[in-house]
Amino acid sequence: MNNKVNPMSRRKFLAVSGALAGTTIIDPKSSLFAGNSANLRQHNAKTKIALVGTGIRGTTMWGRDIIREYAGHIAFVGLCDKNPGRLETSRQMMGTDCPTFTDFEKMMRETRPDVLIVTTDDDTHDYFIEKGMEMGANIICEKPMAIDEKKIQTIIDAEKRTGKECRVTFNYRYSPHRAKIWEILRSGEIGELTSVDFHWYLDTSHGADYFRRWHRLVEKGGSLWVHKASHHFDLLNWWIQSDPESVYALGDLEFYGKNGPYRSENCRNCPHAKECDFYWDITKNDTLKRLYVDNEKYDGYHRDGCVFRNDVNIFDKMAATIKYSNGVQVAYSLTAYSPYEGYRIAFNGTKGRVDAWIQESNPTTDGNFDEIVLFRNFGKREYIQIPQGAGHGGGDKLLKDQIFIPNTADPLQQAAGVRDGALACLVGIAARKSIASREPVMIKDLTTIQPLETKAYKKLM
Repeated sequence: MNNKVNPMSRRKFLAVSGALAGTTIIDPKSSLFAGNSANLRQHNAKTKIALVGTGIRGTTMWGRDIIREYAGHIAFVGLCDKNPGRLETSRQMMGTDCPTFTDFEKMMRETRPDVLIVTTDDDTHDYFIEKGMEMGANIICEKPMAIDEKKIQTIIDAEKRTGKECRVTFNYRYSPHRAKIWEILRSGEIGELTSVDFHWYLDTSHGADYFRRWHRLVEKGGSLWVHKASHHFDLLNWWIQSDPESVYALGDLEFYGKNGPYRSENCRNCPHAKECDFYWDITKNDTLKRLYVDNEKYDGYHRDGCVFRNDVNIFDKMAATIKYSNGVQVAYSLTAYSPYEGYRIAFNGTKGRVDAWIQESNPTTDGNFDEIVLFRNFGKREYIQIPQGAGHGGGDKLLKDQIFIPNTADPLQQAAGVRDGALACLVGIAARKSIASREPVMIKDLTTIQPLETKAYKKLM
């Protein structure tokens, strides 16, 4: 470790770049643009891409942005969505002249993409992944990969049957702050890892937003245990370098939904707009207005739904104990109505401890950095500052570089495939089942994936 500092003068710490911004090249076998004979690309050819699901994430991060940033490597050949108005709006926002389709299989037959990007509602991911593979494409899928164990098994079987690959876009792995934690843990600085304390807080803006949208229904998004927390469980799986073995969980809906003091269908039609702290005028956001409000007539979907609707059936507070195959124990919690957005995490080892407290909204620091504190048993603490970056802590750009720039390496094992996507979801699925049964749930009982015990934290060579 470098840049040791005096713990009494934290505001004067020298920033440790620790930045991984120049180190993102992926193992060729992990690339969706190599490894399958049907999709091998000529050195100067562009990868043909189709996208299904033209909501905000598909239109911006996986549409407009990659057209702007990777035009030399990719070409969109088709867009698909069940809402024809949003589909056309998305095409215009992306700035592409590719054809649009409301019939998915027709798009696949006519455009024959090399890669299909799936950004639809979570409960449909398995269908588009399986069908896309069967029709000849490799897959890029937004997390979560699927919302229940049967859908996950469908994807596992489809990958084996077709020989195609599915990349799950866990952008949190790529933020320099989280990558630096991975490096510290693998350096052996805190000895053998024994336990992790991980507590995530969603604020009354972003957290509330899950309760406005289709995510409020467990049958659509698998609950926040899967839709949101699969991100967190993937980080744990990646950091710990072992597979989750069992989950025991608690959860409740105690703030949103039926608990609210006011109730309406959506904010724009609400008679309680002046009294409700959660009133939100979607029409002030031009992108959301154009994508959703202007196209409600096609499907009746309200992007500004009331957070206190009676049909909300997901939890807004959750806690779990997760045991890993290598013996590491994790205490995890998620709260969806916090005053600030962020998380606190601590890694306990036989020689020390790593702490981090990240506030993604209302940050407490006076500089543009995130901090990690390394404690050594019988030694001095060390503060490490990582410059902040735009887009999920600087992770979005690094993830997309790795996906869309061919022949890039993967030194930090950040590329996530079907097994990674499955295990991240299975922790949340097991948590839901544990709450229902009031018993621990074994990961091995859910799909054909059997958890592996791996030797964690070999020192970096």
